[in-house]
Amino acid sequence: MKWGMFGLPWVLAIGGCASVSDINQTLPTMNVISGKKPLEYAQCLSEKLADSRGALQVETQKDGVRVIVPQKLSSGPAAVFDIEQRSGGSSIKLHERISNVPIRPFDVRDAATACISG
Repeated sequence: MKWGMFGLPWVLAIGGCASVSDINQTLPTMNVISGKKPLEYAQCLSEKLADSRGALQVETQKDGVRVIVPQKLSSGPAAVFDIEQRSGGSSIKLHERISNVPIRPFDVRDAATACISG
């Protein structure tokens, strides 16, 4: 019974649907600058997340690109990268769907960090 009481809210918190606009309204979990151009950074993310997330959706924006990362186990977005062109590289903001849940997959954040340089 105890697992049922604690498990149900957890499942509801993780299983809820969120759109890209919902995710973008949350505070960024990462806000960094990279020496890579937006498309270079997006390509790096695609390579790093290919095994764990599959194909990422890359949308061209006015000043850069938006990369939408799918969830692992269900449909819908798990994270959104807004990557904007700036002199000498790009500025990157990462918004995650379950950013306030301490126990979550960190493959997206690990890929984001690995792609900043190198």
